[in-house]
Amino acid sequence: MNIEKSVKQKMISGDPYQANGRELFDDRQRAKQALQTLNLLDPSKIKERNSIIKNLLGKTAKGFFIEPPFRCDYGYNIEVGNAFYANYNLTILDSAPVIIGNNVLIGPNVSLFTASHPIDSSLRIKGWEIAKPITIEDAVWIGGNTVINPGVTIGAGTVIGSGSVVTKNIPAGVVAAGNPCRIIRKITDQDKEDFSWQIKKTSK
Repeated sequence: MNIEKSVKQKMISGDPYQANGRELFDDRQRAKQALQTLNLLDPSKIKERNSIIKNLLGKTAKGFFIEPPFRCDYGYNIEVGNAFYANYNLTILDSAPVIIGNNVLIGPNVSLFTASHPIDSSLRIKGWEIAKPITIEDAVWIGGNTVINPGVTIGAGTVIGSGSVVTKNIPAGVVAAGNPCRIIRKITDQDKEDFSWQIKKTSK
């Protein structure tokens, strides 16, 4: 027996959908209300801020810190791992799942967009959308003003340079940057040695 998917189920599973139903509207309103409270809190209210984030997001782990202001569509499609840090003005359009691993650093003014629209204008006018998940694996650093587009996976340990527009998957262990974002080089032991030398130099 075929059971008709709800609009919400279609959205999350990557099927075309029209986001004009009451269920998704109410979900977005709840997220906006939570975010308004979050973003207007006194900076000293860290426990209160983290409590709002835990209730808003689908999954959190130990040691996360998100600098306000923060924006998202729903919240429940976002999962963040241990020691996650996001700087100011993170925007996540989470129509599809957004999975963020452990020890991920995100610079200011970064945007993650899972939502996409038809190229054909007649279908856009009718409100059709489709969403594709975004995955950011462990120990990734994303530079400020980066945009990550629908369906992208960024591999573990990779660095994305500031101002990049990431339209395709980026493998693990590389430095990538640009619009569109491209691999510049692999990350090597020399990168560790060079920075370790700077630490030693300044600690003397």
